[in-house]
Amino acid sequence: MTVQKFTGKVPPESQRLQWDDIRYFLELARVGSLSGAARNLSVEHSTVARRVEALEQSLEVKLFDRLPKGWSLTLEGETLARQASRLDDEVQAFSRAAVGVSSLNGTVRISAPPVLASHLLVPRLAELRSQWTNIDLEVIGESRDANLSRGEADLAIRMSRPTAQGLVARRIGEMGYGLYAANGYADRPRPEWEFLGYDENLSQVPQQRWLDQIAGDRRFVFRSNDLAALLHAARAGLGIAALPRFLAAHDPALCLLSDHPCSTVRQLWLVMHPDVKRSPRVRLVADLLVELVGTTPGLSLRDI
Repeated sequence: MTVQKFTGKVPPESQRLQWDDIRYFLELARVGSLSGAARNLSVEHSTVARRVEALEQSLEVKLFDRLPKGWSLTLEGETLARQASRLDDEVQAFSRAAVGVSSLNGTVRISAPPVLASHLLVPRLAELRSQWTNIDLEVIGESRDANLSRGEADLAIRMSRPTAQGLVARRIGEMGYGLYAANGYADRPRPEWEFLGYDENLSQVPQQRWLDQIAGDRRFVFRSNDLAALLHAARAGLGIAALPRFLAAHDPALCLLSDHPCSTVRQLWLVMHPDVKRSPRVRLVADLLVELVGTTPGLSLRDI
């Protein structure tokens, strides 16, 4: 996309404003640091600096003050950042509209929590491959909520109902938990039981609070922000973990401590932007996600 101010003359190609330069400027304006903008844009920080400097030269306007602790918008930069944000909203709306009028051919991006992405979506979608033969899937495992309005994903599976305005959400399942350990671990005297839990950043999630009650004053010997790490630690015999039933119930290396039933249930929501809901390929993949969650023991609404 090329943006330019009409002056009655067509400027040389080298002087035309490039949308990518504006996009890099806007991201840097939002986060205030080269490293942060580069991380969000998946490029090197030098690329961000080069793009912004190219925009400044093209506009003949200084957009940022280069400070030791970050890049700070000038007054001119603040004015143009507001305009750039409106342009970005229009571009994102255009992209969503393009998805909405698309066919069954093309790419669908799915965002989901990492363990759901790797241990549920990938194997189960592979089983259903014949139903999405003309679609290329991108499955993104991430703990944060993808920004659907900015096209970071077409569909998202979330463990809480979305609060952002303008999104379409449907509850598709509920994830139950249990207390699991390696086979034979529960034969140890209960005062000697040790536990595996989330780190402090996730200490308030419901399943961790339940596990804290079970553990009492007994020791947590291993903590992680990664559920897959807790699963492997339990399988290795390090201790006892609160694990989703769909993940652990059929693992031959693990046993359920059935005398400690867990009432914690996490809802699963399928979320999309209404603009992409009209896309045949997005609707097809959404239907497949509802089907595979609904037929997975420990996730189906029928099982709870």
